[in-house]
Amino acid sequence: MTTILAYPFKNLPTTSKWALRFAIRPLSCSSQLRAAPAVQTKTKKTLAKPNIRNVVVVDGVRTPFLLSGTSGLLHRTSVPKEVVDYIIFGTVIQEVKTSNVAREAALGAGFSDKTPAHTVTMACISANQAMTTGVGLIASGQCDVIVAGGVELMSDVPIRHSRKMRKLMLDLNKAKSMGQRLSLISKFRLNFLAPELPAVAEFSTSETMGHSADRLAAAFAVSRLEQDEYALRSHSLAKKAQDEGLLSDIVPFRVPGKDTVTKDNGIRPSSLEQMAKLKPAFIKPYGTVTAANSSFLTDGASAMLIMAEEKALAMGYKPKAYLRDFMYVSQDPKDQLLLGPTYATPKVLEKAGLTMNDIDAFEFHEAFSGQILANFKAMDSDWFAENYMGRKTKVGLPPLEKFNNWGGSLSLGHPFGATGCRLVMAAANRLRKEGGQYGLVAACAAGGQGHAMIVEAYPK
Repeated sequence: MTTILAYPFKNLPTTSKWALRFAIRPLSCSSQLRAAPAVQTKTKKTLAKPNIRNVVVVDGVRTPFLLSGTSGLLHRTSVPKEVVDYIIFGTVIQEVKTSNVAREAALGAGFSDKTPAHTVTMACISANQAMTTGVGLIASGQCDVIVAGGVELMSDVPIRHSRKMRKLMLDLNKAKSMGQRLSLISKFRLNFLAPELPAVAEFSTSETMGHSADRLAAAFAVSRLEQDEYALRSHSLAKKAQDEGLLSDIVPFRVPGKDTVTKDNGIRPSSLEQMAKLKPAFIKPYGTVTAANSSFLTDGASAMLIMAEEKALAMGYKPKAYLRDFMYVSQDPKDQLLLGPTYATPKVLEKAGLTMNDIDAFEFHEAFSGQILANFKAMDSDWFAENYMGRKTKVGLPPLEKFNNWGGSLSLGHPFGATGCRLVMAAANRLRKEGGQYGLVAACAAGGQGHAMIVEAYPK
């Protein structure tokens, strides 16, 4: 992550009632494989608020997102390191030696030891939390310039000794005599050596996220075919964006001991026939979530330079976008673990005074195809809005022609702590390319949490 900082810048119950209610309107994505045409900009109000500083994105970068186990910012923007007031990064699976990875990365990238830095963790929306923490510091006048981002290294996760082995080692360290040590050693058993591997599972329910996604897809009557179609859409659009050079936030990254990587390596368009051959990954043998319609374990880092608008203009920068209203939500981590976008989207739209029709670019985190399609059905259901969200009407379905047009986490990858910045930069860059004004970023996260944010294009 030091490299990216230094890089040049310029579940719902599975009952028949649910299945019947949500099976009425099947969703097919097969006709949406083409990228959408450019949005025609129409004059809209700005979301600037009186007596509150505007916060802008000057630029953002990320490393190529890499399949786990395979093979910055300062230079691109030329921002002087001493101008940066604060650094905030998100990560999920922390290494004990670098528990405050933001500070260690900042020092490694050559920032002043006088520049404070801290690390946040909020599962898959950790980078979102890093960004919005920075927004708060700038909007309140505490800071002018913030570097925010996230990092995840799934290829080298910390693996612990078993609890029995850890206790034995700690007790041996405290032993004061050879007799005490021998007594402790005599209690050792071979099964003490069994390691504790990290799992993508809920602490409160002990259920893996994939298992929860499978239950959610069943609850909303999302078929295996629909999930595979959506995954194919994601990979196809990502490949098209990659080939056309649209993923401009990527900076080359030299993997230690290996070659320099210049592009995401998880984009692999297949065919529905090949995808149909895969067996269920979590609920066997009848589940619908497979390796092909799930996001994959990913290594990657991202960083953004955000500033007070007046500071950015005074330094001669042309911002890419405003960071506007945002919202965090939480709900039941057992049956509604992955429905964060459904709950957060109407709230952030209301806060900003917008509707779904005002949004020109949607960028949602794709944990699983079934998760995305279940959210679509929930968002398009008056019944769900009334019975589970306490709302009178549904928020509505995001138009697929505006949705994740350059691919998403299913195809680009999902480094847990870094995805939030990728979502925001994708929205900002799409607005500039397509001529839109408002983008909506949304993501689910472990713990039943979620986030949504409005991004407004900076006037050209």
